[in-house]
Amino acid sequence: MTKEGLILEGGAMRGMFTAGVLDVLMEHGITLDGAVGVSAGAAFGCNFKSGQIGRTIRYNMRFCNDKRYCSLRSLLRTGNLFNADFCYRIVPELLDLFDAKAFAENPMEFYVVATDIEMGRAVYKRMRKVEGKDYEWFRASASLPVLAKPVEIDGHKYLDGGITDSIPLRFFESIGYERNLVILTRPADYRKKKSGGGGLMRLALGKYPKTLEALHRRHEDYNRTLDYIAKREAEGAVLVIQPEQTLVIDRLERDPEKLKAVYEVGRKICEKNLTRIRDFLR
Repeated sequence: MTKEGLILEGGAMRGMFTAGVLDVLMEHGITLDGAVGVSAGAAFGCNFKSGQIGRTIRYNMRFCNDKRYCSLRSLLRTGNLFNADFCYRIVPELLDLFDAKAFAENPMEFYVVATDIEMGRAVYKRMRKVEGKDYEWFRASASLPVLAKPVEIDGHKYLDGGITDSIPLRFFESIGYERNLVILTRPADYRKKKSGGGGLMRLALGKYPKTLEALHRRHEDYNRTLDYIAKREAEGAVLVIQPEQTLVIDRLERDPEKLKAVYEVGRKICEKNLTRIRDFLR
């Protein structure tokens, strides 16, 4: 039987687009055999497996201006722009409960991508449950260099999965997913350019030359992946859902109305493509 997968790109608060797409899929009862998320795609996508419609946009609108959630104060005091304790314990366990029981009971496989910064390579962690230290994998996947400290798990140090595999289609195909719905947060004409900030990156990651090398070539790897996705879509093995235009939102957006607007763009794009999605997934 053909395995159907869901690939969730990151992009910080562009992930509100993904949240809108996923909520519409849930509202229409559309399920898949597995999902893999990178950075915001992992942190927000876990709500798809737990079946929590509306949770992503709700807590982001509620806390986007809360200094406990994301602030320069948190960065200076803890080394993390997004406060680890507040984001990965207080919110999911106390303020806007994550349904860990539903996540564990849903048979859909769910993978999180993080970067092992000592090896400079992607690590794909299957999440069978989310409780206690399991949240560290989601934090690692979304920990941006410079804006977050490396996350140590079982003796290894990790940062954002997008450093080494922003759109892990090849990984999912390698473990048997033959038909994949790919949700991107950039329009079809987007191509990544080489980023600046090399001095800051060298300062933050000077002890990890393999990760610095991965960052240096990231734009090339990303654009090659876009070409591969286009090839697989032409072959009928992939369906891409993405915004039609550049999303009007900052990576670290603090305006709740802009978050909601991008979320609504995701909803509209998904509703527009529901027939295509159903036909693709049969």
